[in-house]
Amino acid sequence: MHILLVNHSPIPVFAYGGTERVIWDLAKCLVEKGHQVSFLVPKGSTCPFAQVIELNPDFTLQQQIPSDVDLVHFQFNPGVDFECGKPWLMTQHGNSNLNEALPLNTVFVSSNHASRHGAQRFVYNGLDWSAYGPADLHNERTHFHFLGKAMWRVKNVQGAIDVSKKARVPLVVMGGTRLNIKRGFRFTWSRTVQFLGMVGGETKFNTMRHSRGLIFPVRWHEPFGLAVIESLYFGCPVFATPYGALPEIVTPECGVLSNQLSVLTETVSQQKFDRQACHARAVNFFNADRMTDDYVTAYQKVIAGEVLNDKTPIMTQPATKLVWLNNA
Repeated sequence: MHILLVNHSPIPVFAYGGTERVIWDLAKCLVEKGHQVSFLVPKGSTCPFAQVIELNPDFTLQQQIPSDVDLVHFQFNPGVDFECGKPWLMTQHGNSNLNEALPLNTVFVSSNHASRHGAQRFVYNGLDWSAYGPADLHNERTHFHFLGKAMWRVKNVQGAIDVSKKARVPLVVMGGTRLNIKRGFRFTWSRTVQFLGMVGGETKFNTMRHSRGLIFPVRWHEPFGLAVIESLYFGCPVFATPYGALPEIVTPECGVLSNQLSVLTETVSQQKFDRQACHARAVNFFNADRMTDDYVTAYQKVIAGEVLNDKTPIMTQPATKLVWLNNA
């Protein structure tokens, strides 16, 4: 098959950019399995293993789709009634707006994500773990970590800080700063909390490589949670809220899910989880090879004229402002 991957963000990603990292690994794995891949992405993009076509905002999407592709895979919604003369599907990577209609051939990124849209088709994200280097499961661990866009209130970095302070453990925050005024005022006085800002690459990997666990008390339905599987890869158990896809990813061997600060504080203090089990969970279940096979199955169905969901997917319940009980 010749697959065209279409996205609004450039590739490759050098720091943050979950969607870009996922589609990069998908494309690479597709090529390794004998398929041809092209990208339709913004100016400045490069890729050593696939053709890159510059996305031109002055032309319609239809005008920019090559005639020789077999299927188009959008990473955004091109429109419920979009027509391009080619079989196509889209992946919904995030939470949609309430009552927003999505195309019938929409793929979601977890079972929970799909069910909240009244849909069936999902493919778990997977990553090329060879790009992450060794996990080093037997080294000394010095801190816990938080990973996410801390300015988003739904990510609840304050909850992670509160857990670490109550448990009296040091915390490293990746994705935020000590002073935040973009989404309301927050200043963290504690010297046991370190802020690295928006980091990626080896800085991020090394922080997780020396971490005792991820503290992740989000207050929204997490569509998937790349931060969670990245942390598991490095042997870090996960202490999070039970929202969205998190119960599908975090098994009892790999962490604890609770919306109560007191429960997460207690389990962070006990620290009884096996690093190897955490690592194996990421490697065995959330890898690029498995993700690619699942997408190829979806591609074949769409090319054969089948639809991926039995009715138009629509988000029917709020995804945010979920309960966090600060009761310790």
